[in-house]
Amino acid sequence: MEQDMQLQGKKVVVTGADGFIGSHMVEAALDAGATVRALVCYNSFGSWGWLDSFPKEKLTKIEIVLGDIRDKVQMETLIQGSDIVFHLAALIAIPYSYGAFESFVETNVIGSLNVLEAARKHGSKVLLTSTSEVYGTAQYVPMDEKHPLQGQSPYSSTKIAADHIGEAFYRSFGVPVVIVRPFNTFGPRQSTRAVIPTIATQILSGKEEIQLGRLDPVRDFNFVKDTTSAFIALSQCDAAIGQAVNACSGVGISIGEVAQMIAKVIGKEVHITEDPNRIRPASSEVERLIGSAEKMKSLTGWTPSYTFEQGLAETIQWYTNPENLKHFKAGIYGI
Repeated sequence: MEQDMQLQGKKVVVTGADGFIGSHMVEAALDAGATVRALVCYNSFGSWGWLDSFPKEKLTKIEIVLGDIRDKVQMETLIQGSDIVFHLAALIAIPYSYGAFESFVETNVIGSLNVLEAARKHGSKVLLTSTSEVYGTAQYVPMDEKHPLQGQSPYSSTKIAADHIGEAFYRSFGVPVVIVRPFNTFGPRQSTRAVIPTIATQILSGKEEIQLGRLDPVRDFNFVKDTTSAFIALSQCDAAIGQAVNACSGVGISIGEVAQMIAKVIGKEVHITEDPNRIRPASSEVERLIGSAEKMKSLTGWTPSYTFEQGLAETIQWYTNPENLKHFKAGIYGI
């Protein structure tokens, strides 16, 4: 679903462009008419992550930069001359955050500070990626932007910190910051650290017993093309500057229900078991996330274009391709 050239002529930076949502954000920005500079995390393999899967004709339209958001000087060079920064680079795996708290602070907090400081210097607008995890377990549903923030995992605590730093840059220095809070995004290219790829790759690899964590938590799932269109809509909305805005469907589905839906789409019967290694500490588990998109709709008119079933069908079709499936280690618990 192509954007209506809403970013025509704009110079944008996408951090985390090598990742799942970031690579889709690059495509969406190109489709919307932008000139794109894409930051991928430096590595000695010279890998561009998911950008490596792009056709050559698309890659020629992208300026790809290898770097690290933890480096302040690099961020100043990267962001110079840009109109808009879609800041998606982050460490995101909640299970990994329990054993690597300092890495999450350095990347999600200090890295975001570096991006915001560079944007302040160069006059760029920043779309700061938050997460529904900042809310913790729902105290009420649907969860609007006034819901209390709860650091129920090391990951979520660093995202809360980054949100507050973004707000401070707006209030203290006038930096045009929009805090975007996507709920559970899914789609092609997502790693098996997330539940939908974990289920799909296990079934597609021929396993009849699927191992998951708890099956009862409820999530608000959103197809990745809807998430990127929300970012673009907010990037063009001056009324959203200085605010946090949810990007969500408002529909809650349990993990157990998702597993059964995926098995049905693939056409296989499976037995689902709970793996204790995949279960979060009791006080850290987020039991229920169902968002309110009323603020997003009132500000931008945005609503999701995909139902969960439509997004799931497109996602599974992508994972069914053997060339795509080979990127994943089915059955190995990826954190």
